[in-house]
Amino acid sequence: MGVSLNPAALLSGQGIDVSSLVNQILAKGSGQLTEWQSEQYTLQSQASALNTVNNDLTNLATAITALSDPLGAITSQAATSSNSSVLTATALTTAIPGTHSIAVTNVASAGTVYSDEFSGGASGSILPSASSGEIDLQIGGSSSTPISITITKGINDTLTSLAKDINSRNLGVNASVVTDANGSRLALVSQSTGTPGALAITSNNTSLTFAAPSGGANAVLSIDGIPYSSATNTITGAIPGVTLNLAGGSSGNPVQVTVGPDATQATTAVNNFVTAYNQVISDINTQFTVNTATNSEGPLGSDSSLRQLQSSLMKDIAYAIPGGGAYSGLAGLGISMNDDGTLSVDSSQLNSALSSNPSAFVSFFQNATQTGFADTFHKDLIDLTSPTRGVLNLDLAQNKAQQQDLTKSITNFERQLTAEQTQLTNEYNQVNASLQAYPLLLQEVTATLGTMSWGGGSGNNGSSSPILTSGL
Repeated sequence: MGVSLNPAALLSGQGIDVSSLVNQILAKGSGQLTEWQSEQYTLQSQASALNTVNNDLTNLATAITALSDPLGAITSQAATSSNSSVLTATALTTAIPGTHSIAVTNVASAGTVYSDEFSGGASGSILPSASSGEIDLQIGGSSSTPISITITKGINDTLTSLAKDINSRNLGVNASVVTDANGSRLALVSQSTGTPGALAITSNNTSLTFAAPSGGANAVLSIDGIPYSSATNTITGAIPGVTLNLAGGSSGNPVQVTVGPDATQATTAVNNFVTAYNQVISDINTQFTVNTATNSEGPLGSDSSLRQLQSSLMKDIAYAIPGGGAYSGLAGLGISMNDDGTLSVDSSQLNSALSSNPSAFVSFFQNATQTGFADTFHKDLIDLTSPTRGVLNLDLAQNKAQQQDLTKSITNFERQLTAEQTQLTNEYNQVNASLQAYPLLLQEVTATLGTMSWGGGSGNNGSSSPILTSGL
């Protein structure tokens, strides 16, 4: 479409719309820019879709790793207690399945020693008359050397200042002032339980009197009939791979601790894998589904790399363990494929497979020869998600390069259009100025012509011709 102007308007002094005219001229040559911008939008849409699939593929790789890890979720062990008010237990993957009988006589306790109520209160001096005194505190039982705490008047001779002084020494003891209706007293509590935390006042020449110490005793229990003593209530090593956390005595009634496969962690790991796999397949299906309104697929509908990824995933999901076994494929665990390629889990069948044959369950996913379902899937996903070899990452790298080239071309072209716009605007501004001045110029010419005089005369042919006079 050409540029159109109104001749009548041009000669009327209205001039021209320079901006509109320049834009019309530039529009004729900007078709390439529009095409490039359309290509750029397509590339951006493809990059967004690729990143979505790639991120979900990475999540799938993480879920598969949990199934292929020899120390991961499906090989985990759980330890359950028949009485959690007496003790709880946790187990490492290395724990040996079995049941243990544990009787707790008493739990480990922290050492405590406190003074009688002091009549002077929390801020009164505990020195009888002298300017200094001493309290000797023994930590860790009768075989340990007492620690001398010197009491100096005006420094640490009150309950409050003495407690602050003891805490500043980092002796492994918490000191505090306890005030009730009967008065104030100094309380010392060990930060450790058992014999290492036993406390005693071996010497004291202050106005304080101390009650007999308490606590500082080891936990006493029996494990499968074998006596056991512990300075703490967290016991490791007594049962290989199992940690016991004591909470109270069992009153002569043994607690049963059962060690076995952790069904919760194992089934959660399997369900996480299914969820992650379904997300990737749904991502792919979305790209290949035709939109009836636009009669077109997603941005990656024609992407061969996505087809390659889909084919690889379908192959991995159909993998069967060489040589068979109790569970040779996912179907044996209650995991079936839907029409759209996603998976469904029969929780009841999955739990039954794990409880009835836990070793076969683990062997399906991983084994010493690295030929388990999760082993092989994991290897493929390492390649599929590789930053340098992964099919989607290669696609993204190519997409990025294309976007950079397009951006450069668009920038250069826009710079060229800007320069041309400036040039045309300057030129047409000059034309516009002339057109706007035309009526005034015409008026001036007309006025000038009106001042001219015409004289008569005869020529050789008898006709007359005008003579321009100066009017002077």
